[in-house]
Amino acid sequence: MTKILKKWTDGLARTRKSAFGRIANLLGASEIDDETWEQLEALLVQADLGIETTTEIVESLQAQARQSGWTKAQELRNALRDELRARLETPAEISFDREQPTVILVVGVNGSGKTTTAAKLGKRFQDQGKSVLLAAADTFRAAAIEQLQHWGEQLGLRVIAGQPNGDPGAVLYDALQSALARQTDVVLVDTAGRLHTRYNLMEELKKVHRVAGKTLPGAPHAVWLVMDATTGQNALQQARAFKEAVEVTGIILAKLDSSARGGMAFAIQKQLDLPILYAGLGEGPEDLQPFDPEAFVEGILTEFS
Repeated sequence: MTKILKKWTDGLARTRKSAFGRIANLLGASEIDDETWEQLEALLVQADLGIETTTEIVESLQAQARQSGWTKAQELRNALRDELRARLETPAEISFDREQPTVILVVGVNGSGKTTTAAKLGKRFQDQGKSVLLAAADTFRAAAIEQLQHWGEQLGLRVIAGQPNGDPGAVLYDALQSALARQTDVVLVDTAGRLHTRYNLMEELKKVHRVAGKTLPGAPHAVWLVMDATTGQNALQQARAFKEAVEVTGIILAKLDSSARGGMAFAIQKQLDLPILYAGLGEGPEDLQPFDPEAFVEGILTEFS
């Protein structure tokens, strides 16, 4: 097993041992009958795939079973693996081929792991040879500024910060001016954690988005929403609100290693139509991994083998 695949397998242990573990037991040596399909459907829902995605998968497998004449539940194993893989998009690499800084807004609700994720992204891009600037535009929560500055010191990343309760747009403006002056490759903007039900806060986030475009035409070049994998389906309503407010372009699934609800990845793809770009598989900076659909599916179904 490669090091990367092991990281995925280890990081998905909780998801694998929950509903997916019971699916593995179900798809053993038993005969396929009506109860098999009912249990499989129930377990997929419990695994946080969502009702719509679950229904599509079960109906597709039933059609294949009729066509191929399957009688043993274990014959569903490879077909289920293929069905799951087909529902995950392989994310495209972000392009840094610009003469100006690439500006990425990192958004999400408080507690999602947003600030930590922004720092880990900075470390990843720095390791790729990019010059990186972190903008501490989460002025709403004083601890967020300190947290990002701490990460900056730990990882050797430059941080532009303002005063607590200051204007986040001003912080972003200063960061972009600094990035232009120093010809910085990437600016990662840690925005204030937003509750999707708080209208004023979402309007402020829209303002930050506008400031980026006015200061640097074409910015932001990406808006990445950090979702807490431990919240499962509950995070989807939040995600829709962010998508409507600031044109989210990709998802980062944080705390996947702490969650038994990794199946939400399939619901994200189905309901939000957004690529999952990265996944948090541990606490270290190196544990933020580019999302790998093959490794993800193998990680949750490894007990099938």
